[in-house]
Amino acid sequence: MITRLSKALLVLFVGVIQLLVGIHNIIDYQTNFTFVQHVMSMDTVVADSPLKWRAIHNPLLHHAAYWVIIAVELLSGALSAAGAWRLWQARDADAAHFNEAKDLAIAGLVNGFALYFFVFLTIGGEWFQMWQSQTWNAQDSAFRFLASIGLVLIFLNQRDDEVA
Repeated sequence: MITRLSKALLVLFVGVIQLLVGIHNIIDYQTNFTFVQHVMSMDTVVADSPLKWRAIHNPLLHHAAYWVIIAVELLSGALSAAGAWRLWQARDADAAHFNEAKDLAIAGLVNGFALYFFVFLTIGGEWFQMWQSQTWNAQDSAFRFLASIGLVLIFLNQRDDEVA
């Protein structure tokens, strides 16, 4: 039983942090919007980089990208929180039912994992060369989220047996 409760609780924690990040990005919109602007504009990467042709300077596209990030954070949080609730409800069920109850939690975790892996590390880090910036580089914090979510996802996906 402790394993099932732990899975539900850890998924809930991911849901809470994802919801908080999304809500904070709405309430304090300008702080991280400025970050997105700088990353997409590539204005703090090596000046003579041959990859600066990738820079996007259109403010509408900066806002659109930021709203996609916020939407994915909120979606990940909502799916994870709903998934945690579903796991809680199935905690006493047979193993097959509990394993089936993981679907929303998995969807929420994969959504969050994809955000930090694909959007922040792949698009931001590599496409827009965020790693070159001394000021606007979120790769370390993105990796912390990615690793945390990934560990919960691995733990959640361990098959559950019947409760003794």
